[in-house]
Amino acid sequence: MLHQTGLGKLGVGENVNHFLLVSKMEMKTARNNKNYLSMELRDQSLSLQAKMWDNFDDVVNTISEGDIVKVEGKIDEYQGLLQIKINNINKAAGLDSVSMHDFLPKSDYDPDAMIKSLNKQIDSIENSYLRNLLRNVLKGDKLEKFTTVPAGKSWHHSYIHGLLEHTLEIIQICDLIAKFHKEVNRDLLISGAVLHDFGKTEELKIDSSFDYTDKGRLIGHIVIAANIVEKEIEKIDGFPENLKIQLIHLILSHQGKLEFASPVEPKTLEAIILYHADELSAKANAYKNAIKSDEFRTGNWTKYLPLANTALYIPPDSGNNEKETLFDI
Repeated sequence: MLHQTGLGKLGVGENVNHFLLVSKMEMKTARNNKNYLSMELRDQSLSLQAKMWDNFDDVVNTISEGDIVKVEGKIDEYQGLLQIKINNINKAAGLDSVSMHDFLPKSDYDPDAMIKSLNKQIDSIENSYLRNLLRNVLKGDKLEKFTTVPAGKSWHHSYIHGLLEHTLEIIQICDLIAKFHKEVNRDLLISGAVLHDFGKTEELKIDSSFDYTDKGRLIGHIVIAANIVEKEIEKIDGFPENLKIQLIHLILSHQGKLEFASPVEPKTLEAIILYHADELSAKANAYKNAIKSDEFRTGNWTKYLPLANTALYIPPDSGNNEKETLFDI
């Protein structure tokens, strides 16, 4: 286990003497035609741009993206953004006792507590066909991946256990809406919430960073999930055909619009609810993390976020007020 002050807790002028992960690395040319080494370095708390202006020839020849490095330098600021001015950088040696997982962000919530909450939600489903389906899908290696992978590469819940956290948020939103509207088929809706992003277990991978698999790029998590669920349904004798169609519709339509990669748009009450629950969970998390990552930025606004089409206001009291546990267990 790595013990060092997180980048997210360092301010301008403070020294950096850290093990960090190289996310990106490239040679660039400044306006004065001086070459420099531009890097993106990260720990669990933050990813920062980093620059090395002199004596970087050996670095270029010995360090690559995905390497763990020991960095000496200082936190600097450029155009309102924090960055690292590198004085010295070396590839970590085998004796340094650091691993890749020391540098990848993780959910703030206890994964065992979240898994317990997931099992409780599955047990609450009264329809035996749907409950058995969920048990059959969520077991072994598939369950391990489901409870480990992020929900996204960078936009929302982009950290280890992120998919599990995202799924539980959506389940709770859907469960609340089902209490308001008795016409909702709760068992169907909760099952769709559990399975809607299951394809991300094969779409995303964890290496030195979070990235897409070849299968994920070529097919996408929506179709992957629909195929997995349909194959598992075929193994359950007597599974109602109409129930199967409605459940797969939830998966296929959960991103809401054709232009957002949903093969179909929501056409049932449960599908409409799932789409908006997914949007709420994803955007709230993405906006929260955008504010958190810019907490040391000068002023009260984040940088412009292309996916949000705006910058976000940072309230003066936007500290960490998260509960000890997010999910009722």
